[in-house]
Amino acid sequence: QVQLVESGGGLVQPGGSLRLSCVASGSIFSLHYMGWYRQAPGKQRERVAQIFRTANTNYADSVKGRFTISIDNAKNTVYLRMDTLKPEDTAVYYCNARISTRSTLQDYWGQGTQVTVSS
Repeated sequence: QVQLVESGGGLVQPGGSLRLSCVASGSIFSLHYMGWYRQAPGKQRERVAQIFRTANTNYADSVKGRFTISIDNAKNTVYLRMDTLKPEDTAVYYCNARISTRSTLQDYWGQGTQVTVSS
């Protein structure tokens, strides 16, 4: 059993910052990558950022230069630092991870955390 638990969402003014955290726990044999997706009302879920154990990263064009993803491999925790937030960043943010257990290799998802950027 593997769980992803997110924290750190909330309401912030335009130009402000937030940091999201996501902890993976359970019967983890190997963690291949972790990342963040977001879904705004009426829109499809989109990948925001992804990080591998090697620390290689990918970012959506819309967040490059403003968001920073990092990982603490020892704690199976991924962070998303969001700076210079814009109203269009408002969405539910979901943590994602590809994890091997003793018997499976699959993607797991967190429950989501709301980020609202508004004055």
